[in-house]
Amino acid sequence: MTPIYLDNASTTQPDPRVLAAMAPYSSEHFGNPAATHAHGRTAARAVERARGILADALAAQPEEIVFCSGGTEANNFAILGTAWAAPAGKRHLVVSAIEHASVLAPCAWLETQGWQVTRLPVDSEGFVDPGDVRRALRPETVLVSVGQANNEIGTLQPIAAIAAICAEQGVPLHSDACQSFTRMPPPPADLIVVNAHKIHGPKGIGALRIRTGLHLEPLLRGGGQESGLRAGTLNTPGIAGLGSAVTLGSTEESIAIAKLRDDLAAMVLDAIPGARLNGPRGNRLCTNLNVCLPGCSGRALVAALDRLGVRASRGSACASGSTRPSHVLTALGLSPQDADSSLRLTLSKWTTTEEIANATAALQEAVRTLRSHP
Repeated sequence: MTPIYLDNASTTQPDPRVLAAMAPYSSEHFGNPAATHAHGRTAARAVERARGILADALAAQPEEIVFCSGGTEANNFAILGTAWAAPAGKRHLVVSAIEHASVLAPCAWLETQGWQVTRLPVDSEGFVDPGDVRRALRPETVLVSVGQANNEIGTLQPIAAIAAICAEQGVPLHSDACQSFTRMPPPPADLIVVNAHKIHGPKGIGALRIRTGLHLEPLLRGGGQESGLRAGTLNTPGIAGLGSAVTLGSTEESIAIAKLRDDLAAMVLDAIPGARLNGPRGNRLCTNLNVCLPGCSGRALVAALDRLGVRASRGSACASGSTRPSHVLTALGLSPQDADSSLRLTLSKWTTTEEIANATAALQEAVRTLRSHP
């Protein structure tokens, strides 16, 4: 059987059109975009073309787009850059409890430096209550961070309501949109993080939208690139690939993926006794399905599926080697045992009806085997 790839929240297969857009900037157009000669100017035009594409997609201005090495750097830049630029006496952050590690880890590090961090709880489906955001804000709050779509359970946060509260109180909102970018309208946030490899682009490239008027201290120093905000020679092939990938998504594509995702959910819940959905039935990212399969170790399930030709995951790839239960699933109220028995299946534009049927059959076989040999 041809392998069935259902780990698209971890990374997606690059689109051939993206690879074609990147190729010239790794060969004949190899110049440094900071150089003033013809080779440099050619590369710089590619960078600025991609910057314009991202600005349009994020309802921003081109000068608000800063290219980074990916979502992790961009999230760190948004949080630490805001904190380091904050006035004396303003040392408080608000963050949801189910954010990606690249958001939670810099917040935790700031706590070791004397900052206070309020972690917002979520309900049993992973939703943040906008009222909790309002209650968490203080005069010394410098940033609120709530991702648009959760990478493990796909919950789409009420980001417009949260943004309105932040704007009313004059507190910037940061939103990690790596999973949702191009699959839905951008979040109305002041700081927006996106990357390429979640949308059929290359690894190692992402961007941070910084709303005009916000001041961030750079993470990387040593050059004047990106208006002095991010030192280092620009990754021209990656930037060209990111720009190309952004142009390929569509509403129709997202609707089609969501239909397949719903079909997969129905098949899995019907075929496997005791299977339960983690996260919401509605207001869920079109690519995401997360299920609890009691009586099975998630790690063993992933391995068993791999042997059967189905590529899946327990959750975030950044935590794939961890033996601890998912912080996202336990925040929903799942026991450590149920969190450990959960599996994430994530689709792409290339997932087919035949694949989800075959994946369900493979999952049914894997669960049957594991439950019969606990």
